Amino acid sequence: MSETPRPTDAELAILRVLWHRGPSTVKDVHEELARRFPAVYTTTLKQLQIMAEKGLVTRDESQRAHLYTTRLPEEQTQSQLVGDLLDRAFAGSASRLVMRALASRPASAGELAEIRELLDQLEGEKR
Repeated sequence: MSETPRPTDAELAILRVLWHRGPSTVKDVHEELARRFPAVYTTTLKQLQIMAEKGLVTRDESQRAHLYTTRLPEEQTQSQLVGDLLDRAFAGSASRLVMRALASRPASAGELAEIRELLDQLEGEKR
């Protein structure tokens, strides 16, 4: 299969539930979504069916209640989305993307420490 399509915002909300919970039924996903915002069961079902057709999730039909699982791990989907944003909005400039991200929302001390650690690691690889 070619590259997985970029998920919509609604699809990302469902993917987050599945990454957090693991394989889940439509009912499980719907209940989790409904805790955060108004959600209609049939809409959740239809979205999961569309996501299966698009290749964003897989569906296990071996039991009465079908189980849905993400096709890609969270990190891989995030990398795909960041790469797309990097190309479309920042002309491929990672530094511009990082500077804009850090300027738009303050990073916590822990996040800054993680960023420094990653930068140190990347610099070490280049030596």
